[in-house]
Amino acid sequence: MSAVNPRRWWALVVLAATQFMVIMDTSIIGVALPEMQKDLGFSQGELQWVFNAYVIAFGGLLLLGGRLSDLLGARKVFITGWTVLVAGSIVAAAAQSASVEVVGRAVQGVGGALIAPSAMTLLMMLFAHDPKELGKAMALYGAAAPAGGTAGVFMGGVFTQWLSWPWVFIIYIPIGLGTLAATKLLPAVGGRRGGGVDVLGAVSVTAGLALAVFAVVRAPETGWSSMGTVLELAGAVVLLALFLVIQKTVRGPLMPLGIWRVPRLGSANLAMALLGAAWIPMWYFLNLYLQQVLGYGAFASGAALLPMTVLLMIFMTAITARLLAKFGAKPLIGGGLLVLAAGLVWLAQVQPTGTFVVDVLPASLVAALGMSLAYIPAMMAAMSGAPQEQAGLASGIVNTTYQVGSALGLAALTAVATSEGAGRLGDLPALTDRFSAAFIWAAAIAAVGGLVTLLAMRGEKAAAPQPPHRRHPANGPVSDGQHARRTGTAATAEPRPLDNQPPQRAVRPRATGTGGPVPCTEGVVPWTSRPAPYTCGTSPRRAAAGR
Repeated sequence: MSAVNPRRWWALVVLAATQFMVIMDTSIIGVALPEMQKDLGFSQGELQWVFNAYVIAFGGLLLLGGRLSDLLGARKVFITGWTVLVAGSIVAAAAQSASVEVVGRAVQGVGGALIAPSAMTLLMMLFAHDPKELGKAMALYGAAAPAGGTAGVFMGGVFTQWLSWPWVFIIYIPIGLGTLAATKLLPAVGGRRGGGVDVLGAVSVTAGLALAVFAVVRAPETGWSSMGTVLELAGAVVLLALFLVIQKTVRGPLMPLGIWRVPRLGSANLAMALLGAAWIPMWYFLNLYLQQVLGYGAFASGAALLPMTVLLMIFMTAITARLLAKFGAKPLIGGGLLVLAAGLVWLAQVQPTGTFVVDVLPASLVAALGMSLAYIPAMMAAMSGAPQEQAGLASGIVNTTYQVGSALGLAALTAVATSEGAGRLGDLPALTDRFSAAFIWAAAIAAVGGLVTLLAMRGEKAAAPQPPHRRHPANGPVSDGQHARRTGTAATAEPRPLDNQPPQRAVRPRATGTGGPVPCTEGVVPWTSRPAPYTCGTSPRRAAAGR
C-alpha cells in the first residue's frame, strides 16, 4: 500500500458530494414529471421513459463500470463518468422534444454507471490503511446517500415550482464541473494489467433489457399478440440469451455464471427484483396522483413525499440492522415485502376527492416501512454465502437486479395503467381508477415476492462471506480446516451463520431516498471482484446504529 494520502479527507468531500448527487438524481425528477410531460409532449405511457432510460443504462452498465475501474484505474473512470453525466445533463436540460429528453437521461445513466463503482474504489484506496479511518469515511460517505435522496425530493419541488423543470438537470452542470476540477485530490492509481473488457456482454444485456421494456410499453397500443410486439419480445429474449452465452464463453466475463452456485444468491436476487418492481412504480404513480388528481404543485408534491423518505432513512440506518441481528434475513425480507404489499393495497383505495392525510400519508408510511425492512436483509442474503473474492461481484449483481426489476416493473404497470385509460388527463375518476389498478398490481408483485422468498429461502442458512480457498501445492483448493490438518497450522474459525450474528460482518447499510442502500463489504471493493486490504472495522454497537 502506498503512503497515506495527506489530502484524503478533502478527497472524501469530493466522493461524498458525488454520492449525494448520484442518489439525488434518482429522486429529483419525480415531482418534475408532470411539467415535463406538458412541455415535451410525452403521452401518459411514454412518460416512464424519463425514469427508465436512466435506470436501464445505469443497471445494465454497472458491472462494466466496476470492471473498467479495475482495468483502467478508478480516477480515470471517475473523471470519464462525471464528464458523461454533465454531457447528459446538458442534453436533458436543453431538450425540446421527448426523444431528446430520453437520450439525455440515458447518457446520464451511463455516467452514473461509471461513477458509482469508481467512487467506492477510490474511497477504499484512500482509507484502506486504517480500519478506524475507513469506518469514519464510510459513515460520512454513507450519510450522503439518504441526504441526497431527501434533498432530491425537496429540491425537485423547489426548482420545478419556482424556476422550471430544466433546473433539475442544470444543477448537475456546475456541480459536475466543480467535481472535475477537484479530481486532482483523488489518488491516481493505475489500473490492473491483463484481462479484457466484456463490452459485448454489457451491450447485449443493456439492449435486451431496453428492447423488453420498449415492447411492454408499446403493447397496449399495438396489441400483445401483434407481430411487432412478438418480434420485439423475441428480440429481447435473443439478446439476453446471447448475454448468457457470452458470459459462459468469454474470457473475463462481467458475470461468471458460477457465481449463481452461491447459497441464497438466486432467491435474494429474485426478492430484490420483485421489490424494485413493486416499489419504484409506487413512487412513480404516487407522484402523478398527487399532482394530476389532488392538484398539488411541484413543491407541495415533493414535501408530501418527505415523510416516506425520512422513515426510510431512520429505519435503514438505525433499526433494520438490529432487527436483522435478532430475527435473521429471511423473515425480514418476506415480512417486509408483505408489509409493502399491505401498504400498496391501502394506497389502491385512493379517491378522486381524497386528501393527503387520509388517502396518502398512512398508506405510504406502511409501504416505506416494508421497503426499509426488506432491502438491507436482501442485500446481505445475496452476499452472505459468497467467498470474499466474489462478494463484490455478488454485490454488483444484486444492485443490477434491483435496477432491472425496477425498469421492468415500471414498464409493465405503466402498460396496465395505460391500457385501462390512464392517459385521459383531466378525467379524475378515470385517472384515479387506473392509478389504483397500478397500486393493486404492485401489491400483487410484492406479495408474490414475500411468499416466494419465504418458501425459497426455507432451510437455507445465510453464512457470512467465506474466506478464499487456500491452494494446496499438490491437491488444488482446500478449505481452512483441511489446510490446518495438512500443514499443522491453526484453522480459521468458521464464521457464524448470518441469521445468528451481528450484521457488521458483511454489510453496513446506507439508505437512499428511493432506491435503498448500497452495502459496504468486508475485504472486497463493492461492485467489483477486486479484493481490498481492509476491514470495515465496525463494532456491534456502531453497526446496529447504522454508523
